[in-house]
Amino acid sequence: MKMSGMFSKMIRYSFIVLILTWMVTKPTVGTAQQAGEVIAPWTEGYLDIHHINNGKGDATLFIFPDGTTFLLDAGATIRDRPPFYDSPQRPDASLRPGQWLARYIKAVHPFGENGDLDYAAITHFHGDHMGTVTDDSPSAESGAYQLAGITDVADQIQIRTMIDRNWPDYDYPSPLQGEMMDNYRAFLQWQIQNRNMKAEQFIAGRNDQVILRHNREKYPKFKFQNIAANGDVWTGESATSVRHRFPEEDPPSENNCSIAFRINYGNFAYFSGGDLVGTLPSNAPIWRDMESALAWVVGPVDVHTLNHHGFHDSANSFFLSVLQPRIHILSVYAASHPGPDVLRRMLAEQIYPGSRDIFLTNGMWEGRRTNMIDLFGEEETTWMEERINNVAGSQGHVVVRVEPGGKRYRVIVLDDTSEDRRILSVHGPFEARGTKN
Repeated sequence: MKMSGMFSKMIRYSFIVLILTWMVTKPTVGTAQQAGEVIAPWTEGYLDIHHINNGKGDATLFIFPDGTTFLLDAGATIRDRPPFYDSPQRPDASLRPGQWLARYIKAVHPFGENGDLDYAAITHFHGDHMGTVTDDSPSAESGAYQLAGITDVADQIQIRTMIDRNWPDYDYPSPLQGEMMDNYRAFLQWQIQNRNMKAEQFIAGRNDQVILRHNREKYPKFKFQNIAANGDVWTGESATSVRHRFPEEDPPSENNCSIAFRINYGNFAYFSGGDLVGTLPSNAPIWRDMESALAWVVGPVDVHTLNHHGFHDSANSFFLSVLQPRIHILSVYAASHPGPDVLRRMLAEQIYPGSRDIFLTNGMWEGRRTNMIDLFGEEETTWMEERINNVAGSQGHVVVRVEPGGKRYRVIVLDDTSEDRRILSVHGPFEARGTKN
């Protein structure tokens, strides 16, 4: 009996030691992490922004300080392009891009793999932002719509509120039709009727459309400010003070209809503007320059996701000189991202002074250089290749992690070749500098 009792005590003691060891070594948000570690899970008070790389378009998951979740876009583009023009799918092609996105969201969701998305939003109606539908896209279990991009995500994760630029009529600037839009509308109709999804149109000027859903009173310094949609731009005054940029005879392109917003958390500020355009041909009318129209309303920010993936028509000098981002993030999936002139503007201290770091979700992949030479010429390609290989982060999921209160933040690059979410590099901490709130 004595030996049995002693053995039982030893077992209990060993178990306690193991638990204490796990508690000490388990990664936590508040500890400085290093390359090779698994990223620590979100904890309350932090703002996490996951720029998820599936290789086929835009997808950004926001986890707000109280655990409210917001998914911006769910890209899954399928295009007829030369071999290797577009980046390879990540982690691989064994699942559809939207399925990989859903798995990533479940893995990092603050309420576990069964958590809902409080909000999802589509910046504009292109496949690299919402998912390309083809004859091969499988049907949802209900048979009401096909699975691609956002519909694939919603098939696995319930979306409480869906926001886009044109609900419910989809008639601006002209009736929006085609296989992808018809499928999206069928998806909304079924989700509203059968899963109690709410649908809303994104309204420029509002700051009460996307809010903290779980503990709003605890975080009064958090704000989501709608800036632009459908060619309407907030003036910075009241919520109803909006200016429409485009005359009836020259309506905006789909890219210039993109939604744009600013997030503030304490001193920290973040901007996202879909595929808005800012660099025009010399004979283009000035109203097509959406970036300059909203720059002063946005103001200085800490982190900026480049409009239109850094394509040649984005990130004009005036826009960059006003926002002055410390961090540039590019969602790259094509050989044309970014354009050489855009990269030069991002790096130019003549446009705005001070340090800045650039992060790309995809850098140089097999065959990209050949396509870049076709697009830009060999000399420009060599110049760009050298810089792409030497930016702060050139491959992987890019996570911005803002500390409670919004005074400091880090940028963490994660391996995108597996689902381990292992850290490739950690940058910062950076001091958030304060901006409009």
